[in-house]
Amino acid sequence: MKIASRQMSFLVFLLLPFLNRAQTFRVNIAPALQQENLDGRLLLLISNNDHSEPRFQINDAAGTQMVFGIDVESWAPRHSQLVDMHAFGYPLERLKDVPAGDYYVQVLLHKYETFHLKNGHAVKLPMDRGEGQHWNHAPGNIYSKPIKIHFDPSTTGEIALTIDQLIPPIKEPQDSKYIKHIKIQSKLLTEFWGRPMFLGAHILLPEGFDEHPQVKYPLAIFHGHFPSDFGGFSTNAPDPNLKPDTNTRFRISGYNKIVQQEAYDFYKQWTGPNFPRVLAIEIEHANPYYDDSYAVNSENLGPYGDAITYELIPEIEKRFRGIGQGWARFTYGGSTGGWEALAVQVFYPDEYNGCYAACPDPVDFHHYTTIDLYNNKNAYYVESDYKQTPRPGYRDYLGHVSALVKEMNQRELALGTRSRSGDQFDIWEAVFSPSDADGYPKRIFDKYTGAIDSSVATYWRDHFDLAHIIQRDWPKFGDKLKGKIHIYVGDMDSYYLNDAVYAAEDILKKLSNPACNCQIDYGDRAEHCWNGDHTQPNYISRLRYHQMYIKKWSEEVKARAPKGADLKSWRY
Repeated sequence: MKIASRQMSFLVFLLLPFLNRAQTFRVNIAPALQQENLDGRLLLLISNNDHSEPRFQINDAAGTQMVFGIDVESWAPRHSQLVDMHAFGYPLERLKDVPAGDYYVQVLLHKYETFHLKNGHAVKLPMDRGEGQHWNHAPGNIYSKPIKIHFDPSTTGEIALTIDQLIPPIKEPQDSKYIKHIKIQSKLLTEFWGRPMFLGAHILLPEGFDEHPQVKYPLAIFHGHFPSDFGGFSTNAPDPNLKPDTNTRFRISGYNKIVQQEAYDFYKQWTGPNFPRVLAIEIEHANPYYDDSYAVNSENLGPYGDAITYELIPEIEKRFRGIGQGWARFTYGGSTGGWEALAVQVFYPDEYNGCYAACPDPVDFHHYTTIDLYNNKNAYYVESDYKQTPRPGYRDYLGHVSALVKEMNQRELALGTRSRSGDQFDIWEAVFSPSDADGYPKRIFDKYTGAIDSSVATYWRDHFDLAHIIQRDWPKFGDKLKGKIHIYVGDMDSYYLNDAVYAAEDILKKLSNPACNCQIDYGDRAEHCWNGDHTQPNYISRLRYHQMYIKKWSEEVKARAPKGADLKSWRY
């Protein structure tokens, strides 16, 4: 029996080169686009339709098309790369799994640069180039035009593809009467990353800013994903000739016109009588891992919390006549921005005077979406002796599941190894984890198998589990946080973020000496990202963060401002 087994193993070894042979792709770069060695993630994109370029068809939805990726280092000019069965893919894992047929294909190189970090590590990452960490839009990335091919994994031979297109730079937004822009080089971040690093912001000036030069203003800080400009504000009425779009998420037609109308209505409110006169800002803090930093200090991203709080915000207040004191600042936002709004209030209790966190990313890691990082062993499957029940990742308001946690992470792994996909689970890992021995974030769970690392989970709990930290440190900062915390979430949040809020609510309600006096509210059947307005459908309320929270804070600050604070001059 042993002899037969050895013979079979030897036979498989001999046949392995032939078993692994399949149709492959040979990729070259046009000489005009390459004058030096290149590092990055080479992505092969395959689609069965020509509705758009394949690079724009990769997502978590049922209609996603295919992507296969390989890491490339020191890709020399006039040399080629082979994309074969070893490339990892999504939603199909390997090229051999692709059914034979006619497809549209293209390749894209997501470029990396080398960073020499303050901690002594050298890491290769894709620096944001003004697009908000979107590999398919990133200026400087190079790609090929889509071509139609016939692919058959059962055959041998190579399909030649040539990269000959360059994504152009993105134009910077221009100042207007109401919206100004600022960019500063951060000393703290530059020191950490070993190269110049910048922070920016889009500032919405209050009505009458120039006519009241003696007035200093409170600061309304809107946290969220990368803003190309100040969003949700427009001095122009909706375009009457705008062709109505179809929004599948909200199941309505003409949502594009609704968005334009809401932006124009906000402009009228902002400039009208009785609206609080404040400075409203949206921060630009895209980085080599994501479209924003989560606004906290992190072992892998560096001191973004300190840089924003102590470098960027004081500079904005200096240039645009902010009051410049913690009592006159507040934070708000949804999803990523919701987590950030709460986090900076917790980590900098003296610097902010209120947070309004809508549909926040997981605030209790017992409910890391649908994963309990402290008690589960696997992120992808429910523990069982005899079956594998996958954990859901995305649902609609009726609970219908359209993506699994495993699938979402498979897509990220195809787009980038070592937490470099530029997407959601990878940025949580980059922000919350310690650095691994290679200088990249330590995995909270194996990206391929889903096995959870309990030691990393403990680090996450002690440094970034907001509910745990509030409970642990309440005796130290309870007097500074009481009354400042507001959390809103739909009870059918698309990413199950309401589950973590339930757990946090149980903790916050039990706080004493002092009582938390927090506000937590839930939207019935509301998906991501409900903001606390019970009078409007979710597709409207998510567009009204500025007008809702600025008004709310302007009333609440009357009870939380220090004695002698200026609560009148900016209410003209």
